[in-house]
Amino acid sequence: MEITIKQISSLEKVRANDNLDYVEIHKKSVLAGERLSYQLCMKAANLLFATASVESPLADNITLYCVKDAYMDAPVTAKVDMEDYLTQDPGFMPDILVPLKEMGDKLSLGSQVSTIWVKLDVPKDTTPGIYPVKIKFTVNAPGGELVSVFYETMTVEVIPAVMPEQNLIYTRWFYADCIAVAHGVEIYSEEHWALIDKYIAAAADTGINMILVPTHTPPLDTEIGTTRPCVQLVDIEKKGDRYEFSFDKFKRFIDICKKNGIKYYEMAHMFSQWGAKFAPNIMVTENGKKDYMFGWHVAADSEEYVSFLKQYIAAISEELVKEGISENTYFHISDEPTLDNIDTYKTASEIIRPLIGNSKTFDALSNYVFYEKGLVECPVTSVEHVHEFLEHDIPNQWTYYCCGPQEVFTNSFMAMPSYRTRILGFLLYKYNIKGFLHWGFNFYNSARSVYPIDPYLTTSSDGAHPSGDPFIVYPAKGDVYPSIRGEVTYEAIQDMNICFALEKLIGRENVVSMIDEAAGRDLRFDDYPRCQEFLENLRAKMVEQIGKLSMNS
Repeated sequence: MEITIKQISSLEKVRANDNLDYVEIHKKSVLAGERLSYQLCMKAANLLFATASVESPLADNITLYCVKDAYMDAPVTAKVDMEDYLTQDPGFMPDILVPLKEMGDKLSLGSQVSTIWVKLDVPKDTTPGIYPVKIKFTVNAPGGELVSVFYETMTVEVIPAVMPEQNLIYTRWFYADCIAVAHGVEIYSEEHWALIDKYIAAAADTGINMILVPTHTPPLDTEIGTTRPCVQLVDIEKKGDRYEFSFDKFKRFIDICKKNGIKYYEMAHMFSQWGAKFAPNIMVTENGKKDYMFGWHVAADSEEYVSFLKQYIAAISEELVKEGISENTYFHISDEPTLDNIDTYKTASEIIRPLIGNSKTFDALSNYVFYEKGLVECPVTSVEHVHEFLEHDIPNQWTYYCCGPQEVFTNSFMAMPSYRTRILGFLLYKYNIKGFLHWGFNFYNSARSVYPIDPYLTTSSDGAHPSGDPFIVYPAKGDVYPSIRGEVTYEAIQDMNICFALEKLIGRENVVSMIDEAAGRDLRFDDYPRCQEFLENLRAKMVEQIGKLSMNS
């Protein structure tokens, strides 16, 4: 029986016909409280079935996933150089992580590569020391008879240091309507609430600690003049000139977030996308009739909408205080404004900011003038333009990427090698970035939400965006599957946390110097080493230094 097995880095993307010519790894040093991920890749000369199990003192903290391919229908959507892409041809790419227990802990082996993703969450109270992790495979022939038993071992050294709490505020936009549609359940039915809980738990598991709250249906990626399925959490009734608000569903949503460890909240945008010209679609009951009182037919600065906003935001702000989250809440005005619509954004900003108390305002924008004029407290700047903002030493600087840039910069498209996703962590640390935003945690629609899509058939919003851009989780039967890209982004956040751990021992200036020295240059968002070895070697060097200094302190 001929079986090939390789134990390799989490940063490799192993495709079905791969020859498995990778550097093997057998030992890793980690902090207590850190997550270690790696892969086991296997091929067999004949069809076989293997049952996998874990033997380790840390077995209770290990999850095995079967890596499944996703269909990459639009690797890129612009003309770009081949550099930093695994391919630009449509096809399959490993991304979906299916818990192996759902498959009876079994996987098939054959001439194509089968991959297991090993995820070890080391508890914070783990005693420093050496811990073996053995993955045991019992291999059977197609007839069922036992053929072989073999092991693959990882030696995990837990150093005498604990991973610090995450400093970064991290959000990927959460779409409650996409969950309902993808799973075929009624909005805010008990089935929907159960799925919302699972999706928020999945978000938290990848380091997301801020959730977009649909106080009203977020006015995002919506074709002008149309509506998305209504997921408005706040029930509103108009009585004369006054509005009454019920926050029952809102409170249930916030309770789910708190249960899953979410610390920060962003309220749905108060004005339409790309210009703040209109009111968002908001349902209101009047004289027993429920309909969209506000929406594309109402100008953003109309007297009626401004009057409503004053009451609406005051009521939301009061509820945020009751929930104890007002200081950790951010209000959106309008997404991605440009200089062409700065006047309408200014009007909208001047309406919102006096009403939100201890909360803050932030928006994705890429022109410094918006911040310079005091229109937003926390600019969320594209990685493509962030260095222009960094020259001004802004205390609450955020960054984001989305449908682009497709060349040079960090991003999380499926066709990119994983190092281009993971470099984000060291960049965020070096430039003291406070938050990171991405537009798609679970966007299962076409562009502008004209129609829903099947994320197992298109990973690009049906050709509108590079594959992988719209989501990092996949709907499962009554559940949700994580992805390689989500896990690698979490590793990037851990790199940032390790920098903070080392900073406490040697100071920030020395950590930044270590990063630049390892890079052989002034590390920038548009200039960084194009290889995974830089990331893994730098992290290993930092962990080694943390271990030595912690033992001596």
